[in-house]
Amino acid sequence: QVQLVESGGGLVQPGGSLRLSCVASGFTFSRYRMTWHRQAPGKEREWVAEISESGGVTFYANSAKGRFTMSRDNAKNTVYLQMNSLKPEDTAVYYCETQRVYWGQGTQVTVSS
Repeated sequence: QVQLVESGGGLVQPGGSLRLSCVASGFTFSRYRMTWHRQAPGKEREWVAEISESGGVTFYANSAKGRFTMSRDNAKNTVYLQMNSLKPEDTAVYYCETQRVYWGQGTQVTVSS
């Protein structure tokens, strides 16, 4: 069955960086786009970034542009989200998703001094 397992979250100070990972299994990874979403406390889930099957094309929410970089390694069935210049408003649970129906369990990112 399809599994998505995120990791890499944690507590970081404003201005800091984190790299999230999402390891996928149960499907042919290289054939599907992958997406990162996030959900802050009390808010609706928000789309953050998406990457094409080959990794050659990426899309970002305005809130992520210039600070976040999404990438993938098809040999490792893994997508990454490099997050730099983090702000308190980036605090959320971050989820990876594929095919609009498969979601990971999420990883908590907290940006606080």
